[in-house]
Amino acid sequence: MNRTDTDITFHRRALMARLDLFLVEQGMGFNVGLEKRRRLHEAYALDALSDAQLTLMGLSRADIPAFVFADLLGAA
Repeated sequence: MNRTDTDITFHRRALMARLDLFLVEQGMGFNVGLEKRRRLHEAYALDALSDAQLTLMGLSRADIPAFVFADLLGAA
């Protein structure tokens, strides 16, 4: 199959589940799939940080989806 976009594979299913749940809870009004794909790299980078590093940023793992989408959804 010829694709122009990059496939992104997550090894941490928990992060994908948190992202999906967060987006479902936000409702409709934008292309969830497209926006999620645009922000996966940032979410993955944050999830790769240690718990201590996230704490220094004022975040927990559960906060990552809201943080990544804060500008769009006014969350975080």
